Amino acid sequence: QVQLVESGGGLVQAGGSLRLSCAASGRTFTSYTMGWFCQAPGKEREFVAAISRNGVNTNYADPVKGRFTISRDNAKNTVYLQMNSLKPEDTAVYYCAAGPHYGSRWLDYDYWGQGTQVTVSS
Repeated sequence: QVQLVESGGGLVQAGGSLRLSCAASGRTFTSYTMGWFCQAPGKEREFVAAISRNGVNTNYADPVKGRFTISRDNAKNTVYLQMNSLKPEDTAVYYCAAGPHYGSRWLDYDYWGQGTQVTVSS
């Protein structure tokens, strides 16, 4: 079992920045690919970014490329999502996820956090 707890969400103006954190506990953090997904009201959960177990490989959804950066600190069992140049359409609940496969589908992930709200005002 892996427990994931997100933090860092909030209200920010368009063009601003936020950094989300996800602290993991339980089984070995380095055993898992880590991902971030988001879900806006009335929409399905969507892939945002993923990072491989050793942090070497990253993958991003097209809408966030060049604006968001995923990183991980395996010594701290934490994964981050730095969000810059935020847009109102980035407004959503952001979820951290852990899984055995380096993928962009929610099916690739076995463990999920409770989510943190990000609201971007225009």
